[in-house]
Amino acid sequence: MMRRCPSGFTLLEVLVAVAIFTVVGTLALSGYNELVKQSGIAEAGAARTRAVQRAVQRLSLDFSMLEPRPVREPLGEAIEPALRAEGGGTRIADFTRAGWSNPAGIPRSTLQRVAYQLEDETLRREYWVVLDRTLAIEPVGVVLLDQVKELKLRFLDANRNWHAQWPPAGYSASDAPRLRPIAVEITLELADWGRIIRLIEVPG
Repeated sequence: MMRRCPSGFTLLEVLVAVAIFTVVGTLALSGYNELVKQSGIAEAGAARTRAVQRAVQRLSLDFSMLEPRPVREPLGEAIEPALRAEGGGTRIADFTRAGWSNPAGIPRSTLQRVAYQLEDETLRREYWVVLDRTLAIEPVGVVLLDQVKELKLRFLDANRNWHAQWPPAGYSASDAPRLRPIAVEITLELADWGRIIRLIEVPG
């Protein structure tokens, strides 16, 4: 009479199964971690793209709405041009723009005094709640974009000449404060994206 072999797994079979399960689990966990990592990289890239797009749109909108309205300096002793850009330093430009939205119906002008400055690769936009401000009125500022290596502006005058500064030389003291370019070239150089150039028409 033949004896039947006992059913069940041998120790070797159990060890092999455990080893296979461990390898499969490790591979699955590694794949999941890589998927999470790639998802985080993709989300960071998408967030950066949105930030760059918002900054370029804000710059383009502001300069497309330049208004020939000079303002008084805080001490009230001199006039600041409607657009002032000295072509160097951390202060990029100060100017008056139209189209300041007022959904709450606050009694104020729709014109807005705006300034852009670049420091430590951080681009900031500032504005004042009044045009002819005093020393007591502080600007409202917001960080527009980081990793900005350079923001360079060029201005096209009515004679089709380009200028790195505004107002350009050669205009009378009475004309210069209200002078506007007909176009503004914006060159934004980013540490990760490289150079972005936009040409903005200024309506007459």
